[in-house]
Amino acid sequence: MKVLALSALLAPLLFSAPVIADEIAELPVTATFVISGGYWESGPEGVAGVETPVEAGDRGYYKLVAIRQADRTARIHLQMIASGEAGLMLVESVELEEFTAIKPYVTGIRPESMTGVAATPGFFATVYLKTSPETERVEEWTVLIDELGDIKVERASN
Repeated sequence: MKVLALSALLAPLLFSAPVIADEIAELPVTATFVISGGYWESGPEGVAGVETPVEAGDRGYYKLVAIRQADRTARIHLQMIASGEAGLMLVESVELEEFTAIKPYVTGIRPESMTGVAATPGFFATVYLKTSPETERVEEWTVLIDELGDIKVERASN
């Protein structure tokens, strides 16, 4: 009886482990920094102009990803992830051209807060980068998404 009960408890762990391993294997080894945060909510008409349709009332969060290139610079992608009863779904992924134009050497990415979900819709993160691998100076750039979903990328003005 104890063996049967123990087997029933261990079965989900044993059978779910390969799924988790497969999912993590999908993450490219070139993804050097990945953060998620903020949140978005769709309006009465859903979200217009995105790759995957979003219905009214859907919610989700943002993900910022730095992908290392062969020349050691990085491309930075902003993703919009839906989080619903059906699970997680990629709504849209866009490359942030402001970073692509300067060919950055990304040294880090930090979210605005480590306290969890923000009180208002939007997203804020700081990207730390160098414009040359030889320079000691690290620049700070901000990625801001306001409550309307407008994206702003600019060099930080401390």
